[in-house]
Amino acid sequence: MSAPSATRLPTDLAVDTSPIVLTPATGTDLDDIWRAVVPETRVRANDVHLPMSLAYAERLCAVHPEADSLLVRVTILLHDTGWGRVDEERIFSEGFSGDWRKAQIRFEHERQGCLIAQEVLPPLGYDAEFVERVVTIIDGHDTRQYSKSLEDTLVRDADRLWRFDYAGIAVAASWFRLDPSTYADRLETEILPELLTEAGHTIAVAHLARSRALLKTDVLR
Repeated sequence: MSAPSATRLPTDLAVDTSPIVLTPATGTDLDDIWRAVVPETRVRANDVHLPMSLAYAERLCAVHPEADSLLVRVTILLHDTGWGRVDEERIFSEGFSGDWRKAQIRFEHERQGCLIAQEVLPPLGYDAEFVERVVTIIDGHDTRQYSKSLEDTLVRDADRLWRFDYAGIAVAASWFRLDPSTYADRLETEILPELLTEAGHTIAVAHLARSRALLKTDVLR
């Protein structure tokens, strides 16, 4: 899914492009959800990806106050938990090789993520309508070629933004069996054009430049 600059969601507010480590996700209101999905965070580096993505989601919500921030935050926390309930060997043999965007394992992890949301949220007090809105975004977040709502858009960008940080590059490059320099190039040519918000694009450009400098990608090729 490509988002030319002319069609990216704009914002009139200042965008924070500082290192994401300086602004971890705030508050403890989601801690009960985290506790409910600890086993699902121990697969595919979800225990790195999900907290970082939540922090990015909160930055995007800060410049899009019209969005339902609770919906965005809960959904990004849960969106990839489905990886914890699929065959881990298939995650890497199918999910990160060949035509990886269309790999069946990706559809499977989305389905499992929807089931997890339906399992963990109602006992924590989230009503059926809210849970359905979460599931609607999780379903197809990797495989659907369009965004259904503002909140879906913010979740999609947050899901991608973590990769532009040096920690995200280190993790994701290993998934694709690429060196950091090659993966950084791939971020610029493939993932950066997919970002749907001006804020997300601005953050990604700043973080990628910072990561490339830190990792010496200009010479370590």
